[in-house]
Amino acid sequence: MKRESRGIQSIEVGGELLRALARCGEPMMLRDLAREAGMTPAKAHPYLASFSRIGLIEQDETTGRYEIGALALELGLISLRRLSGVRIARPRIAALANQIGHAVSLAVWGTHGPTVVQLEEPAQPVHIVMRAGSVMALLETATGRAFAAFLPEKTIAAALESGLDRRGVGYNPKRAVKGAKVAEILAEVRKHGLARALGDPLPGVNAFSAPVFDHSGHVALAITAMGPEGTFDARWDSPIAHALRDCAGGISKRLGHGMTVAAE
Repeated sequence: MKRESRGIQSIEVGGELLRALARCGEPMMLRDLAREAGMTPAKAHPYLASFSRIGLIEQDETTGRYEIGALALELGLISLRRLSGVRIARPRIAALANQIGHAVSLAVWGTHGPTVVQLEEPAQPVHIVMRAGSVMALLETATGRAFAAFLPEKTIAAALESGLDRRGVGYNPKRAVKGAKVAEILAEVRKHGLARALGDPLPGVNAFSAPVFDHSGHVALAITAMGPEGTFDARWDSPIAHALRDCAGGISKRLGHGMTVAAE
């Protein structure tokens, strides 16, 4: 029988606070966080102070609420990047950025919706409100639409109804989450195999986003190309659109999408 390694009990106890934050997914007051972790606020506070010092959590100076910190986010991104699809895609989106001369991002479906895990910028970068870790709004951005059009309808309906992406870039709290307009937006994405954004929600910036599928036909990633309106050709049949489709298709193929297994 394998002998269990000796651990440090205080770290394991404090870890319950991190688990509670992760389960909630929202900034929490000390009393609520402590209760969720099964301890008193007085007991929780020293752990939170230490976690704050090393960047695992942060405390909002205005509200006093605790949330996941920079180090925790960095560790989460490292974990996401280790996924096979992300590993395969990373060098390919770098090559695509060089080929088209525009920024290219890679996103996965995360806890709060479409989440950027890598951003490749061209030699002359355009100012974009996006970085690794950014969440992208589901209906307002090309990245979000690429996921919304191809993920299961129940998944997207639940995400929209709950405002899962409410922290996302471009999120509009007054948006309609169902109806003819939403159906029209997603139908266009499915028709072209690409999502497109023209100067909205980022003024002066156009974007295309293409889904990447795995062996089961599930959307594993979204690759988004973006650039200034003046130089980014946003026609559906533009060289940028073709290059993006080819890149996403190549990664999908590497992930086993479209492959058939002969019956024995």
